[in-house]
Amino acid sequence: MTRFRLTVEFDGRPFMGWQRQAHGPSVQQAIEDAVHAVTGEDVVLHAAGRTDAGVHATAMAAHVDIAKAIAPFRLMEALNAKLKPNPVAILACETVPEDWHARFSCIGRRYIYRIINRRPPLTLDAGRAWRIAAPLDADSMHDAAQALIGLHDFTTFRSVHCQSASPVKTLDRLDVRRMGDAIEVEAAARSFLHHQVRSMVGCLALVGRGQWNAADLVAARDARDRAALGLNAPPEGLYFVEARY
Repeated sequence: MTRFRLTVEFDGRPFMGWQRQAHGPSVQQAIEDAVHAVTGEDVVLHAAGRTDAGVHATAMAAHVDIAKAIAPFRLMEALNAKLKPNPVAILACETVPEDWHARFSCIGRRYIYRIINRRPPLTLDAGRAWRIAAPLDADSMHDAAQALIGLHDFTTFRSVHCQSASPVKTLDRLDVRRMGDAIEVEAAARSFLHHQVRSMVGCLALVGRGQWNAADLVAARDARDRAALGLNAPPEGLYFVEARY
C-alpha cells in the first residue's frame, strides 16, 4: 500500500463542498471515483480542510492509499483524465510516509477571500468573487482586522453547525489589500472554525462600508454570541490556497 499526497485545484460551484454527501456531488467523491476508475480500488480521500458548497481551492492538500503499483506522475495524469469534465485538477502527486496525514499533520492553513468592489455586474469573476457595489475602504478594513489577530474565543464568527470541540482559536494573520477593483482578505491559522473566515470577512465589509468601525468589530468578537455577527460573506469568494506541514 502506497500513500500519495495530492495537490488539488477545483472550482467549487458544481459541488456541495469537499466532503462526500448523500444529496449531491462533492469534490471528494469526484476524486475517489477517478481513483476507482484508474485502479479498481475503493478508497477514502482525506484532505487538509473541508470546504463548503461553492468554495474553491487553488492548492488543497489531500492523501489517498493505493495498493496498485503506479508511479506518482502516471497517477496524476490518469486521475486528471478521469476527472473530466469536472472542474477539478490534480496539480501535483507524490509519495509520502504512511504516517503522513493531510489533515492531522497540517500545521497551518491559509485562505484568501476575493471581493470585487464595483457597480457593474461580474462577468469573468461571476461565481468566483463577492461583488460589493458600495465603495469599500480597504485600509479601514485592514486596520480593524488586526483586532482579531491572536488567541480569541471566536464563537461570534462560528457557524451553529460547527463541530469543533472549542471556539477558541489562534488567528495568525488577517490582511486586507486592494488591487484596483479587487480586494483580497488573507487569513492564516493552524485551523479555523466552520464559517470563521466568511464571518470575519462579512463584518470587515461592514467596516469598509462605514456601517461598522473597529470598536464594533471588537464588540462583536467579545460578545461571543453568533447573534452579534453583522454579516456572513457568501461562499463564492473563498479560496483554500495553502496547507503547511
